[in-house]
Amino acid sequence: MDDKIPAQAPTVTDASPVATQTVNNPAPTAPAPPPALPGQAESALASGPMMTDDDEIDLLDLAETVAERFWLLIIGPLVVGLAALGISFLITPTFTARTVLLPPQQQQGAAAALMQSLGALGGLAGAAAGIKNPNDQIISLLKSRTLSDRMIDRFELMSVYKAKMRQDARKGLEGRVRIAAGKDGLISIEVDDADPKRAAAIANAYVDELSQLMGSLAITEAQQRRAFFEKQLKDAREQMTRAELALKAGGVEGAVLKVNPEAAVGAVARVQAEIAAQEIKLASMRGYLTESAPQFQQGLVELQALKSQLSKLETSQRGQAPAGDSNDYINRYRDYKYYETLFELFAKQYEIARVDESREGAVIQIVDPAIEPEWKTKPKRGLIAVIATLAAGFALLLYVFVAKALRNAAQDPARAERLARIRNLLLRRRSATAS
Repeated sequence: MDDKIPAQAPTVTDASPVATQTVNNPAPTAPAPPPALPGQAESALASGPMMTDDDEIDLLDLAETVAERFWLLIIGPLVVGLAALGISFLITPTFTARTVLLPPQQQQGAAAALMQSLGALGGLAGAAAGIKNPNDQIISLLKSRTLSDRMIDRFELMSVYKAKMRQDARKGLEGRVRIAAGKDGLISIEVDDADPKRAAAIANAYVDELSQLMGSLAITEAQQRRAFFEKQLKDAREQMTRAELALKAGGVEGAVLKVNPEAAVGAVARVQAEIAAQEIKLASMRGYLTESAPQFQQGLVELQALKSQLSKLETSQRGQAPAGDSNDYINRYRDYKYYETLFELFAKQYEIARVDESREGAVIQIVDPAIEPEWKTKPKRGLIAVIATLAAGFALLLYVFVAKALRNAAQDPARAERLARIRNLLLRRRSATAS
């Protein structure tokens, strides 16, 4: 008997190539980005969108741009530099002359000793004594309009500078003259001019004109005192002349004043003059002393003593006062003696001031007089050529980069459209301006 073996279901051993490949070789996937560090995510969000590769500056692109226009960047600046050097030879050369002077020095010690020896009028010019900074004052005088006008007239600078107005000539002179004070206390005057002889002459003429200007002004302490006493002396002379004329008009000749002077009247007049001088002294002392200073208090005591003496003399004179024409004669004679005493006091102090002024010596001392310059100071041709070369090189380099950027932008449709829009806007504005 044959045993039947049941048929088994066929086992699927074959599979499609596609299915087999799918099972055995899965599709590759993109690698996952590395995890961000704790602070990187926040910084990325804060910094906004990342810079793309198109916005980065590539040094190789810059080097390529320079290499494309290498000869232009080399030859162009050299040509411009040589052209500037050639043009500099057409510029009129300028010569500079320089003079150095020593300003007047103030003698404060001598001034203080003089004020103590002046007597009743010792403090008359004390408030104005001394100059704090002589250099600044001398420089101001050198730059003054008065001195500039003298230089313009002396050298006919209006025709030299081709100026139509005097103000233009002053500005031209100011632009060609440099005045400065050094740390050593000396003052230098530099003058630029196309003519070397005229440059030296103008520099030396500044010193001459300054000396004349300072001679007409009260600059130093002795000059100030001399000018003060000169004015007071002039006023006292006029008052004395009027008093003498009034005395003569009363019927008394001038010879009588010397032959038979009135001693009492003369004493009163002298005391009155001393009181007036003491009051002037105290008024001047208020400019540099306080009222509590010992010298000021001593001056007040002297003034009170003089007034007391005058009061006694007037009291004694009233008891012996004559009547009629004699009394009128005495009053006129008193006025004459009063102004005569003032005139003598001011004349004495005026002579002292003149002696001190002459003792100061030369007000302006020339250390280095200006000589005719041999070398020009302008134009500096080498510096002009170097600056022109560097400027041309920078301008050409900027032009090369801008031209390269415009060419790159023209190749990009979006940027080309923006460039066209810019051109249209510029053309519209130009046409609107022209119309």
